[in-house]
Amino acid sequence: MKTLKIFSFLTLLMAFTNFAFAQQAKTESIPVSGNCGMCKSKIEKAAREAGAKDATWDVSAKVLTVSYNSTSTNTAKIQTAVAAAGYDTRDVKSTDEAYRKLHSCCQYERAATPNDTQKMECCKDGKCTKPGHDGKDCCVKDTPGMDCCKDGKCSKEGHDGKDCCKAAQ
Repeated sequence: MKTLKIFSFLTLLMAFTNFAFAQQAKTESIPVSGNCGMCKSKIEKAAREAGAKDATWDVSAKVLTVSYNSTSTNTAKIQTAVAAAGYDTRDVKSTDEAYRKLHSCCQYERAATPNDTQKMECCKDGKCTKPGHDGKDCCVKDTPGMDCCKDGKCSKEGHDGKDCCKAAQ
């Protein structure tokens, strides 16, 4: 009879432990910018290093699906790690420095933010006219967020010459 009670107690304890662990496992999908297979490897690696047990980035959908234990990590930590690797996520934007370190094929088109608009105070003859820039070349197409200007108008494809090269008021 004692053996039966111990067995029942152990069975109940194992069932409770499995239930508790199952409650901590989460799977989420996070939009992440990127372009290619090299991006896929770096994004997935960053997510795993931040604690994701499984990470899969869909190149065409630009969505990272992660499974993780919520007691050891969370989506904020995962997104921060992915952004540190140079990739913008739904909630965390990569620094310009991390973005510029990406291979040229990995440099996706970044969405403009209010700060980016302020940075686009240029141009005259392809040179930045913003005070303190000393005419440095910030209007070159290869500079993230600065792919303008011609005659003070944005030359970026799809902008139809809209005036995005003036300082934000």
